[in-house]
Parts: sequence; C-alpha cells; structure tokens
Amino acid sequence: MNHRDIASFGVAGLSTAFREKRITPTQALAAYEERIQSFNPQLNAFLDLRLEAARKEAQEASKRWRQDRPNSEIDGVPYGVKSNIAVTGLPWHGGIGAYGARIAKTDADVVKNLSAAGAIAVGTLNMHEGALGATTDNPFFGKCRNPWDEHCTPGGSSGGSGAAVAAGLCAFALGTDTMGSVRIPSAYCGVAGIKPTYGIVPAGGLVDLSPTLDHIGPHALNVEDLSMVLPVISGSRIKGNGDDLRIGVGQWGDAVEVEPEIAEAFDRAAAILERNFETQAIDIS
Repeated sequence: MNHRDIASFGVAGLSTAFREKRITPTQALAAYEERIQSFNPQLNAFLDLRLEAARKEAQEASKRWRQDRPNSEIDGVPYGVKSNIAVTGLPWHGGIGAYGARIAKTDADVVKNLSAAGAIAVGTLNMHEGALGATTDNPFFGKCRNPWDEHCTPGGSSGGSGAAVAAGLCAFALGTDTMGSVRIPSAYCGVAGIKPTYGIVPAGGLVDLSPTLDHIGPHALNVEDLSMVLPVISGSRIKGNGDDLRIGVGQWGDAVEVEPEIAEAFDRAAAILERNFETQAIDIS
C-alpha cells in the first residue's frame, strides 16, 4: 500500500485498517511524514514538528494494536495542532511574533485527552496572527496556501489546520473558532469541521482571543471522522443520549445567496432532524 493511499484514509479509515492489521500506526505516520516533506514547503501549513517523539508513540501504538489492546479507536492516528494550543516542547505563540520563542511546558487539556487515547501529535500549524482574521497570511510565520490552489487563501484563522487535512498531511487537526475560524477554513479547503457547543471541549492551554467565545474544534476529511474525534477531545463533557437536544433551523428564504447543491444538502439534513426529533416552530423575528 502506497503512502498516498494511506494518507487518504482519514480517521475512520485508519482505525479500521489498524484493527484489521492491514497497516500499522508506524506505517501511517511514515506516510504523513512523506507528504509533509513533499508538500509542506509550498503550503506552509505545519510550522513546527515533533517527529522523533511521534515515531516512538507510533511504535507504542502499533504494539497495542498488535495485541488487540488499543487505548481507543483513534489510537495511533496522527494529527496536527493549531499553534495557539499548547503542545509540550513546541512553540506556543498563537501566530503572534512577540511570542515566537515561547515554548509550551505542558500540554493543553485537549492534547492530554488525545494522548490518553493514543492519538499522535505530529506538530503545530500555521494560523492567522492572534487568531483574529480569515486569511492566514501571517506576517511573522509566513502565508499558508490553499492546497487546491496556491494562489488562494485556506481561510482562517485555523488556515493551517484546514490546509493540512485537505492536503493529507495529517488525519485530523485541531483548530479554534471564535467568529468562524474552524468553519471558514473547513469550507475553503473542502474538509469537514465543527464548532462544538461552548463548554463541551476544555480550553485549558489555549491562547485566548475571547475566553467567553473561543471554541476548540476539529477539522477532518468527513463528518464520520469528526464524530470519532469530538468525544475524545471533550473528555467526559459530552453526556446524555440527545433526548434533551435542541436544534435551531433557520429559514433564510432569499436573504442569503447559496449554491443550489449546498441548499439542497441543508434541506435534506433538516428533514432528517425533523423526522427524528420533536419539532416546534418558533418565530424569532
């Protein structure tokens, strides 16, 4: 199996391949390493790497899968971390030049949760300066480029996270969203992303933009992958079976210009929710 195929598996695909012993976490990490070496110089998505430590963690994860004793279903899955989220031993600057030499002494809470699950942090990712902007054209750490067109922005502020997943440099990536900073890069780069409900994902170890509005959320190839990552980074904060879930569906009419296929997908999703949950129309005009 070649490295390009492995890098296209995503989280769910890797988990299945590990369980079926078709590949190992060590082989998966090697595939992502090769792609980082080949494509990151042009994309400038990853800023700092921890490959030596990651290789050791991949070997340990490979052993656990051989023994059918993985720490979780995402054990051994390589991921990237936005550089405003602390990873021990790596720069923790939030895209701010004045903090460029600051090294994280401990992992952020989300990184601790992922480490306990066996997921492997490959390195930290480029972002818009201070997480306040949507282009990831960083004056201190360089411009991040969209993998689909190097002349286009990957969005921001989590541009490095969206670009890294889209380019197959890691299986998933952590970003942060205060005003769209997970959702915008996910849309621009053609990947999936989620801004979790406030408080579900712990924010310890995050360089704040607005503490009451910041959300840490994942980027991945698809929604299935997100569904595997979100419970892990949340720790024990996701509770219940959804019986008390409240979902708002906006009725925009012609007020927002949307491509037809996007509108159709939105309507299909809303219809599924209406079939599965009790609905109530509320006028908020």
